[in-house]
Amino acid sequence: MTHAPLLKVTALSKSFTVRDEAGRKGVIQAVKDVSFQVDRGRTVAVVGESGSGKSTLARTVNRFYEPSSGSIEFRGQDITTLSDRQLGTSVRKHMQFVFQDPYSAINPRMTANEIIGEGLRIHRLGDASAQRARVARLLDVVGLTVAQGARYPHEFSGGQRQRIGIARALALEPELLVLDEPVSALDVSIQAQIVNLLQDIQAETGVAYIFISHDLSVVRHIADEVLVMHLGAVVESGPVERVFSDPQHAYTQALLSSVPISDPRERGTRTRVVYDAGRTAFQTDEVAS
Repeated sequence: MTHAPLLKVTALSKSFTVRDEAGRKGVIQAVKDVSFQVDRGRTVAVVGESGSGKSTLARTVNRFYEPSSGSIEFRGQDITTLSDRQLGTSVRKHMQFVFQDPYSAINPRMTANEIIGEGLRIHRLGDASAQRARVARLLDVVGLTVAQGARYPHEFSGGQRQRIGIARALALEPELLVLDEPVSALDVSIQAQIVNLLQDIQAETGVAYIFISHDLSVVRHIADEVLVMHLGAVVESGPVERVFSDPQHAYTQALLSSVPISDPRERGTRTRVVYDAGRTAFQTDEVAS
């Protein structure tokens, strides 16, 4: 029996109208004809360099941005043209967003308890006692204590603030989390903790992830499927191990060849692919890793 995907994106595009210094209008096509799906309990990563369109894709899928064309189906419902009110009642509870900068994404005047419990209050889920219990449980899930729940954002480290952001996103028991560069602003050691936390949460709850990142080593560790974006378009996609071990597109090859090799035993001279979008061919350089 074939199960319907949790999320199905078909031929999605997003354009922005901009003006130059002379006031003339122009159009930037940030996302071009992107199609993919996310199954329940799975992680789809979207990778690419800065300006590739990956964050715009995430915000369009989540309907922070209005799609220019294409369709978005979530939980069997077409959400492409839903109003903000309709999104609030039928979508937001089930699809949550985790931002790159944990500090700017949370209210500095609210305690961690208030931040995490905000969605419960808005959606009127349970009485005050049940909400407090849910918040305490979420603090524990993300590795924070009940006592820390009374603190304000400035009293936490960057990694702890990201844990608060994740707890807030999990409060409504969503089926899909869209994570936009959730670890890129953190130290490497803290990145590993957050990635492991996300994997543990997924194993326990079955939540699906769209994981936006430019860090290919993190993506290989956490993702099941990967989309490679360049200039707004998906140039390659597939199971993460297949794409990483046998990349077919020249841009993917260039992206992967730029990743440093951390194991000294594997270092040495290797071929680095230099991608030139204006040419049909690409060049390779022998470089020391």
